[in-house]
Amino acid sequence: MISFLRGKLVSATPAQVVLDCNGVGYELAIPLSSFDKLPAVGGDVRILTYLHVREDAHQLYGFMTEQERALFRLLLSISGIGPKIALTVLGGMSPVALKGAIVSNDVKSLSRIKGVGPKTAERLCVELRDKIGEIGALEAAAAKHALTPEEQKLNDAILAMVSLGYKQLEAHKAVRAACDRLGAGAKVEDIVREALKGV
Repeated sequence: MISFLRGKLVSATPAQVVLDCNGVGYELAIPLSSFDKLPAVGGDVRILTYLHVREDAHQLYGFMTEQERALFRLLLSISGIGPKIALTVLGGMSPVALKGAIVSNDVKSLSRIKGVGPKTAERLCVELRDKIGEIGALEAAAAKHALTPEEQKLNDAILAMVSLGYKQLEAHKAVRAACDRLGAGAKVEDIVREALKGV
């Protein structure tokens, strides 16, 4: 089992990175949540990994935090959820918010994630609630109050875009660009309006 890779970041997109480890280039699929934590291309980085083995392919998945990797493994333990959907779920919410939604049976929020319908959202809640447990609920409650107003606005704007039918990646990019153009102090509705112009 490959636990982590340390090397130079050669390229990065919101779905994939290439890492140069002593002259060997490793391609890793990553969730959107990890993309935000990457250094600039050319920088040194340590990425936690998960090797998914199928008959026809060996695929490496990368994560910037242990929490993301642990949740990815939990998601894979559910029948019918493969790596692709697991990455989508991780990209749709922060790990702490995801735990909170599962523990509080928030099917509505989970269903907003692109590719996760109400049935899958219900299954996530039923099958993972006990595994995440009380600690996950406390983490989520604490983090809700720990978000800065700017982070909360960003989250709300992305959720608004997703509820309008945009893909998470598209919404994420558009909201980030809108925030850069408008600067700090913009209201959620202004950010969404500006983001809609850019898509």
